[in-house]
Amino acid sequence: MNWKIIGKSLKEPEMRKRVFAVLGMLLAFRILTHVPVPLADAHTLKQLLDNLFNSSNTSQFLSFINVISGGALANFSIMLAGLGPYINASIIMQLLTKAIPKLEAMKQEGEFGQKKINQYTRMLTLPLAIVQSIGAIYLVRQSAQQISGIGDITAHTSIMQWILMVSALTGGSMLLMWLGELITEEGIGNGISLIITIGIVSRLPAEVASIISATSAKSKNIVLLNQHLPFSYQAVFSAIMVFLSIIIITWLVVKLNEASRKITINYAKRVQGNRAYGGVTTTLPVKLITAGVIPIIFAVAFLSVPSFAGQILQSSKSHNMQTLGTQLVALFQSPSAQTFATQGAKAYIYPVAYFLLVFVFTFFYTSITFNSKEISENLQKQGGFIEGIRSGLQTEKYLGKIVNRLTLFGAFALGMLAVVPIIAQIFINTNIAIGGTSILILVSVSLETLRAIESRALMVTYDQYSQPDFFYEAGDGAEAALGAKRLKFGIPKLLKKKSTKK
Repeated sequence: MNWKIIGKSLKEPEMRKRVFAVLGMLLAFRILTHVPVPLADAHTLKQLLDNLFNSSNTSQFLSFINVISGGALANFSIMLAGLGPYINASIIMQLLTKAIPKLEAMKQEGEFGQKKINQYTRMLTLPLAIVQSIGAIYLVRQSAQQISGIGDITAHTSIMQWILMVSALTGGSMLLMWLGELITEEGIGNGISLIITIGIVSRLPAEVASIISATSAKSKNIVLLNQHLPFSYQAVFSAIMVFLSIIIITWLVVKLNEASRKITINYAKRVQGNRAYGGVTTTLPVKLITAGVIPIIFAVAFLSVPSFAGQILQSSKSHNMQTLGTQLVALFQSPSAQTFATQGAKAYIYPVAYFLLVFVFTFFYTSITFNSKEISENLQKQGGFIEGIRSGLQTEKYLGKIVNRLTLFGAFALGMLAVVPIIAQIFINTNIAIGGTSILILVSVSLETLRAIESRALMVTYDQYSQPDFFYEAGDGAEAALGAKRLKFGIPKLLKKKSTKK
């Protein structure tokens, strides 16, 4: 990372304008996360949220949503639905692009086709935002009844108030999607990823403080050199241990995120007329974790379905349905330290299922994003080949073999990152929302944003070295050759004439 060039680019008005525009939009997002959804009884809502997120029984799903949304769930903000509908719409469109030949052909049309797919993604986001807004209100209501000990917070809500609440959440989600696209247009990072990252960063101090507090309570009985730690040293010891754990996990995540297998690609030399093309060597990087955090999002969404269905069945009039609903909630709710102590082996069903789903979805999503057949065909068309591997089918099998080996280890590492917070809850009696998943998002987005800023800085600083526009003329090859001739012979003659006049 060339910090000197980045610092030099900030002297340019264009670069400063882009940076301040992005910072302003991110600030607007943080302000909107504190705008509450219009509800009939605001006092009851505040009591609900305080009880819900101060409880050790809060589900991992709710905590994950609260972190990703930047605390919007804890504030019951209009940003509660967040970027979830847009992310889901993007994933659905990626799957449909592989399943529907017409969409796949549209994607291969270049920029025009990608714009059409993006337009379809925005159109799909609206109905998904409506459905997710209704589900979010229902989820908070059910959690209020079970965890917070408060009755139905929507009991006295009219139809018009329901429409107002759903419209506010849907409008907040669409506004956030628009802000994300505006940030992306500034060219210094992906707007959607930056918004999610800022949300996670905003929750870091509170989550770290909660972990330190819980660790301090657990460290009362720690004995070092046959002496119990005093209370003041307990907090310091706990803080040091927590920060060391975060640093170690961050270092491991950086290594996993940047790890890749570089495959050497050779291009055959060919002669066309009086010119020679090809004869160069390049590399094809294959990342260890190609799927990113998408498998974890899939797994969390899938694991929330049985628990959500169980909550619905618990309100049924049938005793058998109520029993089934209670069992589903007990089995598929994120376990806490108390759950591990009381339920025994049943408490491990959720983390084991979570790990297996992440493992499976990593292979599934990698197979969609990394198409060995398509890459092999493109290499063959461009005259590229891997040394010692025959072009075509043999190249496709070779790439598939490498990707499967890398994904095997990457899926295992991603699964372990996902269950780290749950495993840590066995030792401390608090719900951990900031874990390997959040750190993975922070690391990947930070590195991606820094690379985008450096690229933009290079473009801004390169302008001072560019030649005047009159040296070149737009048009066909003949006019381009004329421009090159002027550049070669015109300038010396012009300088000679000026010197003669003097």
